[in-house]
Amino acid sequence: MTNNVLIKNGRVIDPANNLDKTCDVLILEGRVAEVGKANPAAEKSVDRVIDASGKLVAPGLIDIHVHFREPGDEEEETIASGSAAAVTAGFTSVVCMPNTNPTIENETDIEYVHRKGRQARKTHVYVMGAITKKREGIELAEMGMMAEAGARGFTDDGSGVQDPAVMLKALKYARMFDRVVAQHCQEDRIAGGGVMNSGYYSTILGLPGLDPLAEEAMLWRDIQLVRKTQVRYHAQHISTTGSVELIRQAKRDSLPVTCEVTPHHLLLTEECCSDYDTNYKVNPPLRAQKDVEALKEAIVDGLVDALVTDHAPHLQSEKELEFLSAPFGIAGLECALGLYIKALIEPKLLDWLGLIRLMTVNPAGIIGIDKGTLSQGRQGDVTIIDPEAEWEIDVQKFVSKSRNCPYHGWKVKGKVEKTIVGGEVRFETQKEGVVV
Repeated sequence: MTNNVLIKNGRVIDPANNLDKTCDVLILEGRVAEVGKANPAAEKSVDRVIDASGKLVAPGLIDIHVHFREPGDEEEETIASGSAAAVTAGFTSVVCMPNTNPTIENETDIEYVHRKGRQARKTHVYVMGAITKKREGIELAEMGMMAEAGARGFTDDGSGVQDPAVMLKALKYARMFDRVVAQHCQEDRIAGGGVMNSGYYSTILGLPGLDPLAEEAMLWRDIQLVRKTQVRYHAQHISTTGSVELIRQAKRDSLPVTCEVTPHHLLLTEECCSDYDTNYKVNPPLRAQKDVEALKEAIVDGLVDALVTDHAPHLQSEKELEFLSAPFGIAGLECALGLYIKALIEPKLLDWLGLIRLMTVNPAGIIGIDKGTLSQGRQGDVTIIDPEAEWEIDVQKFVSKSRNCPYHGWKVKGKVEKTIVGGEVRFETQKEGVVV
């Protein structure tokens, strides 16, 4: 095990310290010891020297929205396989959602996920507990015990909490434990049985539409509850123009509201569903081009707090069902960085400092973990990126167990070269191939 590492000559980008310059990063005993020009003697005191010339050296990337399917659907993904996929993509920390089978709803469930994460020895694995038992939206889960066991927040992801009284109670309880409440914003009575965005394409395809109002109505309601309680609230995977405006107003009013956006809601539109390809079936659904533009504008304006994958693996046999019956979700961990570069860096909507901010220190702050920066004394989690590397997304080469990804064959730029967790290289790409 190598926990003493010197990373030389890289372009170090640390948004938490507003740092963007060529220098060295010294990691000793698994923690950041120095960022700057390393003492020549440092090379002799470390176990490994990494020349990062021409590369970006960033705090380890953080994804606060993944589905690793364990317990219950290990044939789709496990904590071990999901963690392995995450490190290949540069993620040193991930947060698992509780919509497993059984639901993650008590301290034993939280401890189980943490133990499996430690055994995998890839990324740091965190978890959110369910807001309500079995995610049914009726009775609150054991929020206090889960918080004590290390749950980073609470969500019924996959389902929105329909009863405003239950949601109000959840917010009040979360305040007691200083945990964020994250919401899958969908008012089911408006959503009905929708399977894609409601509009022109759903009409000509003969598929039930999911109206944007379903998302916006619940988000509006929740913002009013936050206005009353002042409890930290996180809107998951927002996807509509209306949601952007609601977030904009909430931030103008200085409410403790944050939000996240996925790659597919920045790069794909409802038109992609025209061939009934279920790899494009996600929830919230792919929206209209105007919604894509609104989300990009929101990122430029600083309204979006985190970029996430919403990695949702499924079996091929499930995704081969007809569009109405196939499950929602995209497996997108391993191509996330390249997709964000395509969506945001290449069109010059963000610079590297801005992109890394949304993938490190900002998400760390949302879930309250002491990561996302290369500040002295912090754990030595580092992602080294080759910004000029061009590559083609090939789902058959995914480390993830699942292949339900619509980006197969896409050419993207920017590739993770090394992922370092606690000073240990957990993933690296070598000239002759890939080492995991």
